[in-house]
Amino acid sequence: MPTTPLKAFTREFTFKHLSSDIPAALAVFLVAIPLCLGIAHASGTPLLSGLISGIIGGIVVGIMSKSPLSVSGPAAGLTAIVAAGVMELRSFELFLVAVVLSGVVQIILGLIKAGVIGSYIPNTVIKGMLAAIGLILILKQTPHLLGYDKEAEGVEKFAPIAQDLEAKGHGHENTFELLLEALQNINWEIFAVGLLSLVILLLWDKVMLKRLPAGLKIIPGSLVAVVAGTLAVIPIEKMFPGQAFTISHMVHLPAIGSLGEFFQQITLPNWSGLSNPAVYKVAITIAFVASLESLLSIEAIDKLDPHRRKTPLSRELMAQGSGNILCGLFGGIPVTSVIVRSSVNLVAGGQTKLVTIMHGCMIVIALAFFSGIINQIPLTSLAAVLIMTGFKLAHPKVFAEKFKLGWSQFIPFVLTVLAILFSDLLIGVLIGFVISGGFILHNHYKARVIFIKDQENRKEISFGPNLTFLNQVQIMDALQGLPEKTHIVLDGNNIEYIDADIIEYLQEFVMTATDRNQAIELQGFPSLLKTPVLSAH
Repeated sequence: MPTTPLKAFTREFTFKHLSSDIPAALAVFLVAIPLCLGIAHASGTPLLSGLISGIIGGIVVGIMSKSPLSVSGPAAGLTAIVAAGVMELRSFELFLVAVVLSGVVQIILGLIKAGVIGSYIPNTVIKGMLAAIGLILILKQTPHLLGYDKEAEGVEKFAPIAQDLEAKGHGHENTFELLLEALQNINWEIFAVGLLSLVILLLWDKVMLKRLPAGLKIIPGSLVAVVAGTLAVIPIEKMFPGQAFTISHMVHLPAIGSLGEFFQQITLPNWSGLSNPAVYKVAITIAFVASLESLLSIEAIDKLDPHRRKTPLSRELMAQGSGNILCGLFGGIPVTSVIVRSSVNLVAGGQTKLVTIMHGCMIVIALAFFSGIINQIPLTSLAAVLIMTGFKLAHPKVFAEKFKLGWSQFIPFVLTVLAILFSDLLIGVLIGFVISGGFILHNHYKARVIFIKDQENRKEISFGPNLTFLNQVQIMDALQGLPEKTHIVLDGNNIEYIDADIIEYLQEFVMTATDRNQAIELQGFPSLLKTPVLSAH
């Protein structure tokens, strides 16, 4: 009996794991709020645009995507592209038209099955990407943990050299300088709260969770750490009123009093941009970068999934495209699948796609009713959650495991990490892909593809299934080493693929056999090699 749409919907949106999914959604929601605001701020767009994208990425993309763990929203990897796009078009309203068009392009990419590109990314590059993001989280969140909130929350770009970030309000430091400044300017009251949250996270799974009643074991450590940090602010504020936790050290969610007020604050696209060629250029840039980042994130989170579930990648492109069309229509910045929030989901124990949908709903509810409460959360506690997530992504065991697998795995892994740290996500992955590809080609070149069986005055030569130009030297060396006055059997029955270069060389070898007093017998070769058997002289 065929599955009805209702049954398929129910199976995909199962409520069996609500006890795990609700706490995970809370954890993702708490992390997503400052990231949405911070990424919008870093992009030079209205703060509300980041929250709109968080809502659409959670609810709309969550419903359309088939990924059980991925969380979508505004991505730090697109910050520079968004900022440059708004600057190039000189209008956020025109930029929104580009966002709508980028969504259309992504849907087309999904329809032509372009998502298969993600399946060709080597595992060692994916693991390197995850480790690099983990290290970036640790380095970028440590200043927030120490109470040095000079850089906006949500800025995940690792700056290894001095960069002019004054236009974004971040000063003129690179990441190491910012970290050094933070260590020299520790706000001890704030750091005490962050340290409390970090200790809870470190001890929760191995110590505290074991002492709780069975019904409370579903509570994630990230939620406890944030609640404890928020409550710890109260006595510190009484001791140091208005000194320690100023507004710059807290989540700052804008209050929306009514639905009408919400629509008054959003920005709508200026459709006159459809006649502007620059809008299409920005749209294509957003579409391809957002698609690549989503595919990378999906591949990464699928590899971390303990249930080994596989996300249909082309469907994911269509889901992301639909989300970006709505983001552009309602004043949001572009969304992608985001590895940081997805990792928080995984670490918090999320099981199904309901997590991302619920976290989007929670943003709506918080924006409408609870902005005052959410604004009591200190950034230092959220930094502790992200640092712990980063540590799990870049755990020393990951480096040790790759080292044990040999240089062909370890070198591309480490260089991917370094390339991402010192460039950006997509460039770093591309560099890692090229390096990993070099090792793959080298190993392919070394693989044995020709086998010689000796008999008296007779040599039986059999070939492996795949013969490419990389194997030509190996084949040439083997055939040129055969003695004269020999009957040679070339057996191609196992060949599944053969390059034109190899065919051309074998044709030449057969045609010149009489010069070497060799007789050639062909078995199983394609018709291109079918030539009369040559007798030895």
